[in-house]
This record gives sequence, C-alpha cells and structure tokens, in this order.
Amino acid sequence: MAEAKLEIRVGGVSFSGEGDGKWLSEQLDKVLEKIPELANVAPGGSESNAQNDAQEPSHQKANGTLASFLTSKNAKSSKTRKFLAAALWVQDTERKDRLATGDVTRALSQHSQGPVGNASQCLAQNVRQGFIVKDGKQFYVTPEGRTDLG
Repeated sequence: MAEAKLEIRVGGVSFSGEGDGKWLSEQLDKVLEKIPELANVAPGGSESNAQNDAQEPSHQKANGTLASFLTSKNAKSSKTRKFLAAALWVQDTERKDRLATGDVTRALSQHSQGPVGNASQCLAQNVRQGFIVKDGKQFYVTPEGRTDLG
C-alpha cells in the first residue's frame, strides 16, 4: 500500500487527505466534482475580504449565514424587508443574476428563518418601492434596494 498525501484549497474550503493512493484518488474525484460550488465559498480572513471588496466596490457582498445577514440588515421584524434582504443574500451567495420567489422562500426555509407570509405580496411591495425590478417571471435586487439595506 502506497501512502499518499493531498491538500487542496478552493475558495474558503480546504481538503486534505492522507492514506492509500487509490482511496485518496477517489476522494479527490469527489472534491473536483464540487469545484464549481466550492469556488463560491468566500475564504475567511481580512485579506480575502479586501479582495472581495475590491472586485465589487459598488456594494458590500453578502457573506456569512442568512441568519446573521438578516440580523445585520435589521430585517427580521418586517416581512417585506426580510424578503428583500433574503433575496439579496441569495443573489450574492449563489451569484445569480435573476431570482424567482421560490429561491427566496426556499432559502428562508432551509436556513430556519421562518416564512415571510405572502412572498408575492412582499415582492410587489419591494417593486413599488424600487428595491426590486421584475424581469418576466424573475426579479433582481436594484442598487437602491442594496442601499436601503445598508
């Protein structure tokens, strides 16, 4: 049995393994399949945050958990604001140009943040305020929506 060592870093995720070469090769294949997803994980530390800020200076990107993001944006008491903040978080963390209402409600549910009630109504209120623009059956958060969240 040949012993092998491997360490790989992608975004904010690192993988290291040591063991039989065949087993390690199988594990590496699994990690490589996930590279597109892993590349979206922001690395920790101030140096990497400075890089993220430099790449997108027009706004602060959503980092961390959805719960902490909602708290930092004071978006837990108003359902309309909660929807807007959750939409921004999904848009930034999943790097999506356009969202569907289901993307936001799914994220809230998956991260145990409670529902917003009538998500379509929350969307419509954010559209009226100019914080979200509808694009067919999808939408995106506007710069004004980002600014309002702070």
